[in-house]
Amino acid sequence: MAKIVECVPNFSEGRRPEVIEAIVGEIKSVPGVMLLDKEMDADHNRAVITFVGGPDEVKLAAFKAISKATELIDMNKHTGEHPRMGATDVVPFIPISGVTNQDCVVLAEQLAKEVAEKLQIPIYLYESAAKRPERVNLAAVRKGEYEGLKVEIETNPDRKPDFGPSRMHPTAGATAIGARMPLIAFNVYLGTSYVGIAKKIARVIRFSGGGLRYCKALGFEIKERGLAQISMNLVNYRKTPIFRVFEMIKSEAERYGVPIISSEIVGLTPQDALLDVADYYLKLENFKKEQVLENKLMTFAGGEKEGLEGFIDQVASSSPAPGGGSVSAAAGALASALSSMVCRLTIGKKRFKDVEDELKQILEKAEVIKKQMREFIIKDAESFDRVMNAFKLPKYTDEEKEKRNAAVQEATKGAIGVPLQVMEEALESLGIIKVVAEKGNPNMISDAGVSSLMARTAAEGAYLNVRINLNSIEDQDFVTNTRQKADRLKHEALNLANEIERIVEQKLTQP
Repeated sequence: MAKIVECVPNFSEGRRPEVIEAIVGEIKSVPGVMLLDKEMDADHNRAVITFVGGPDEVKLAAFKAISKATELIDMNKHTGEHPRMGATDVVPFIPISGVTNQDCVVLAEQLAKEVAEKLQIPIYLYESAAKRPERVNLAAVRKGEYEGLKVEIETNPDRKPDFGPSRMHPTAGATAIGARMPLIAFNVYLGTSYVGIAKKIARVIRFSGGGLRYCKALGFEIKERGLAQISMNLVNYRKTPIFRVFEMIKSEAERYGVPIISSEIVGLTPQDALLDVADYYLKLENFKKEQVLENKLMTFAGGEKEGLEGFIDQVASSSPAPGGGSVSAAAGALASALSSMVCRLTIGKKRFKDVEDELKQILEKAEVIKKQMREFIIKDAESFDRVMNAFKLPKYTDEEKEKRNAAVQEATKGAIGVPLQVMEEALESLGIIKVVAEKGNPNMISDAGVSSLMARTAAEGAYLNVRINLNSIEDQDFVTNTRQKADRLKHEALNLANEIERIVEQKLTQP
């Protein structure tokens, strides 16, 4: 599964398109990052940009965007309806696939440190990345907004940033960086210009006022439209769905004799959130999201991307996994696939009738190895992730350091186990390939030769992965035993590969 992170930075600029285009340009300049959406709101004087990509690529794009916003936005001149404290107001990282919320927390901390050091902007960590419980809620972090924080950051110890100086950047203010699950920005417009009603309803429905658990809400006057607006962030749409929020607002508005004029979703939203709304209001029976035509089409299209092209793109990314171990397993899978092909192009032909039964058995074995090698592609990357997660464990006390080291050692041993299995399967595969080269269709002898080369690559590549991981193991008995086993497997694999090479060369020379 590809590692994909979403980033949805909010910038304090909604009236100058050229500024947002410049920021978008910085984001799009990073290879591997895809821009999904951008929205500007003149009343709020705010822009929301959404982009996705690999973790490292997204982090780089976020830094470049913050740098450009720092250059072009002056908070001393900013006015707007929406609460804000900086040119780049908030930068959340959101796990989409192949990554966890904790991975996004690490990204947030890394970006926070980089922005604070290089741009001298005070950074507050919020939501899942918060270091203090009172900073989980963004509203608490942003309390007093730019003007209030400008004073408190220097005078109130409780407002000291997590990274950076205890003073506002002269023009860019401060920034909140965090990690969270997918959020839905949902607004409801009321048939009144009296903002007091919107504020009262917002107070009732938001969690801080005793309302819905995963709803944050504020009331605004939208002068341009002559309407009052309830602006919300739904931070867990599965537990606080859109339809429940809408129905509660509708009920509260009726108490004031005010109708709902319209609603809107700002930015992107998960499709499931909208399907929940359709399911609720249409009272659908036995409805499944697989019934949505576009979902079926995306499954088909995504399946192709998740194949060879997707794997190659993942290997080429800046993420260290999948790496050499997974590539070695992939080589092993291709070796078995070629063996299977030669068997199938031999079986059923009259002149190979004498070896048909033997090659049928060989084919079955090759298919089993192919399947196992494909699984090792994923398992190798997963084992590396476990090592990285062990390194992320806290190490502030001696006890924590001891637990962390034990976890790293255990995870590294697990990471050695996968390439060892790849070597074992590669050796078995070479034994099969030798038979295929000797008895298979001679018209396919070059394919048998390539199959041998791929199996040899699998064995040697996996051997290198075993060796480099053994360097980190403290258990010397484990190191000695594992090294001896790996050396033996490599020696046997190379001997077989050399034998196959001689067979192939002979058949190519004397067809």
